[in-house]
Amino acid sequence: MAKIQEEDSTMEAMRKFFAQNLNLNTSQDEDDCTAGKLIDDLSFEGLCEHWKTKGFKNIITMVGAGISTSAGIPDFRSPGSGLYDNLQKYNLPHPSAIFESHYFEQNPKPFFALAKELYPGSFNPTPSHYFVRLLHEKGLLLRHYTQNIDTLERVAGIPDEKLVEAHGTFYTNHCMGCDMHYSMEWMKDQIFSDKLPTCTNCKSVVKPDIVFFGENLPDKFYTLPGKDFNKCDLLIIMGTSLEVQPFASLVDRAGRRCLRLLINRTKVGGNDHGGLSYWFFGGPGLMFDSPNNTRDIAYVGDCDDGVWALVGALGWTDELSHLIKTENERLANENAVQRQRKEKDKQST
Repeated sequence: MAKIQEEDSTMEAMRKFFAQNLNLNTSQDEDDCTAGKLIDDLSFEGLCEHWKTKGFKNIITMVGAGISTSAGIPDFRSPGSGLYDNLQKYNLPHPSAIFESHYFEQNPKPFFALAKELYPGSFNPTPSHYFVRLLHEKGLLLRHYTQNIDTLERVAGIPDEKLVEAHGTFYTNHCMGCDMHYSMEWMKDQIFSDKLPTCTNCKSVVKPDIVFFGENLPDKFYTLPGKDFNKCDLLIIMGTSLEVQPFASLVDRAGRRCLRLLINRTKVGGNDHGGLSYWFFGGPGLMFDSPNNTRDIAYVGDCDDGVWALVGALGWTDELSHLIKTENERLANENAVQRQRKEKDKQST
């Protein structure tokens, strides 16, 4: 018994150490509300009814690759169609090597070949992206946390101050030698010309500012959650396996008075076996089917289907449809202008 108590004490000490030193304090530590269901009906329909009658003021969205699949961008882990199942042509030592910093330093060509296939600008945002934009326009979006590097949030018009691109972005680029910065347009020209992007100053490789395995996440990821999740009253999680840490641990940053809605093809995010989320926060993760569930709700299906169901219940269908139509027309016009400009440039050279 004494040994068990000693182990429990050690685990709690470690949790507090990480929380204090990595700025990972959870609002649960400050939330002294007693356990009990936040709404009587912990179902998708119950959430929609509560939203219509009571409303929310500070919504955080937390997303992964699943919100971009309907745009034509593959996710990572879906059997058969996922990115990791279709990288054999690059002759990698293992699939994830294409996103490992030490492998990139030795052989950057496979990454840039893949980047040409997936490069931002070749795809339009999905209804899920524009739903987040609609939340922003209604003054409800506190912050948007994304694992995605495709920049479709930016294309959809979600402003920079609302974005936390946890795994980085193609939007900016820097030289690995002298740290000189390069624009997204410059990088795109290099990639689509099948050139290895090379610094004009020191001739080192120029890398998009996406986070590879072995690299630190952006500062925003460590500085903003402590402020944001204390205010959040609804956390919407869409299109993520919640397997990649430390991003997945964000679900336990939400205080006990915050409802959590998952829109995903499968129920994910449970923490029955401990792990980082337990160490840092002492939290159980998402609890959907547990008898102790007080606030977690799941919509099982594609992200876009869940979004349309949500806006339909809230009476926002026409607004979202109009936003999508207007933005698609704008993007089509911009792309046409760019094509004309490139044709003129070719003719003049």
